[in-house]
Amino acid sequence: MEEKSDKTEQSGSVHLTKSIRCIVKLGGAAITCKNELETINEENLKMVSSQLRQSMIAGSSSGKVLGMDWSKKSGEPEISFTVDDFEDQPVAESSPFVVVHGAGSFGHFQASKSGVHKGGWNRPLVKAGFVATRISVTNLNLEIVRALAREGIPSIGMSPFACGWSTSERNVASADLSVVTKAIESGLVPVLHGDAVLDDLLDCTILSGDVIISHLAAHLKPDYVVFLTDVLGVYDRPPSEPNAILLREIAVAEDGSWSVVRPTLQDMNTRVKTSVAAHDTTGGMMTKIGEAAMIAKLGINVYIVKAATSHALRALSGELQGEFPDDWLGTLIRFSSK
Repeated sequence: MEEKSDKTEQSGSVHLTKSIRCIVKLGGAAITCKNELETINEENLKMVSSQLRQSMIAGSSSGKVLGMDWSKKSGEPEISFTVDDFEDQPVAESSPFVVVHGAGSFGHFQASKSGVHKGGWNRPLVKAGFVATRISVTNLNLEIVRALAREGIPSIGMSPFACGWSTSERNVASADLSVVTKAIESGLVPVLHGDAVLDDLLDCTILSGDVIISHLAAHLKPDYVVFLTDVLGVYDRPPSEPNAILLREIAVAEDGSWSVVRPTLQDMNTRVKTSVAAHDTTGGMMTKIGEAAMIAKLGINVYIVKAATSHALRALSGELQGEFPDDWLGTLIRFSSK
């Protein structure tokens, strides 16, 4: 794996008095129906939001949930909330989390049809696609923020484009983290997303959620990172293929190269094969593994696990830090100095 040079312009210093416990990536395929245009997987999103609440907020697995989405819901005649519920309510102790989500069936279609990821303002289709992509992904961001808010999580949507993120040949060139850090210090949960952004050389491109989470991890230094996906973890080939093997543990060396520790494969030199959907403009699983390896190089454990499962809850809660139980199904990507 190539070593990335960090020439990012940081607009706003990172000054945190609170240590970040976890950065979570909600995979687009896990929270949307990827083959149905702009369709949210409501069941998965609700379960993921509930598990995030249990992991973030102490004692929240029992008792009444005080929702924070006071907007009118589709099909309901009135806004439902009671001010009295918040009177004399103690401030819940919560661990600082940051959430980043992919686009899934939102944004990818618009970006791939218009070629936004390739750039070029000289083509009217690209400019129209840039606008259409941002409309789509920000709509999804709002719905995810609302789902988290309904679980009592003080979530705040933050679009990278609007927060000053930009790229140079698709690598992060500028990122204003001051708004993210101020939100964390205020007890809020930033919710960022893959976005269409300006690029110094290409005019515009797509900044994937996986790249965003890698950049955040490098500067915020969380205790651990969790990728929630639509499959159990990383496989040696697309999991839909016969005899696909779940890779339980991957070790990342100082030079960024990585190797499978568990299970022991017959051909340890065989490259992991992955599939990328035709409309996916962000690189699919290989980008995910690459960015996870960059995070692991920092000494931060990365867990890739299926969303809305008991295995996901264990990873989110930090239960796996310091131990790797045999009954946990997922992929651990960690640093190894050997």
